[in-house]
Amino acid sequence: MFCPGILGAGKTILASIVVNDLNTRFLVDQNVGIAYLYCNFRRRDEQSAEDLLASLLKQLTQQQSSVPDNVKALYDQHRDKQTRPPFDEILRALHTVAAMYSQVFIVADALDECPVSDGCRTKFLTEIFKLQAKCGARLFATSRFNLEITEMFKRSMSLEIRASEEDVRRYLEGHMFILPTFVGRSSDLQEEIKTGVIKAVDGM
Repeated sequence: MFCPGILGAGKTILASIVVNDLNTRFLVDQNVGIAYLYCNFRRRDEQSAEDLLASLLKQLTQQQSSVPDNVKALYDQHRDKQTRPPFDEILRALHTVAAMYSQVFIVADALDECPVSDGCRTKFLTEIFKLQAKCGARLFATSRFNLEITEMFKRSMSLEIRASEEDVRRYLEGHMFILPTFVGRSSDLQEEIKTGVIKAVDGM
């Protein structure tokens, strides 16, 4: 599922809720693997395609009762050489570990903040879609509106994240008590505030 939305619509909060729900639901089910990523433009140097896929590999490996042989062999090989595994080796290990689960969930937040230099974002998403096709991994992704990302998700279910007027109104009604006392005494003023804020936030 692909969920685009404007800045401030609540994409990261929703992604966190999804991660929390999955972890709660499948807490004791060792047949279900859950991995998640929060992209951040301030950490672009740490978020190459290799880094992102290695993070997924690490998370899925840690949920196994013991370290899979292929991951241990990969670690030993590069520890001895004091090197990092190349992209293709990380990818092979990720596919192998993902296949150990009957179901894999991947949550990727803020894909628009994933680096585009060296084709990082395209490379990452291409491999995630391959993992999805091969292992049946289920993907939940969020992003600001971006034509390139939207095009890559054109075959996916899509749902825009946007704060509804009803939700904003409900939130405001629950917080009227923090305003000065004279506001609480005037239902007309409260309604004027709610109407003004709802109009101003425009889906945020």
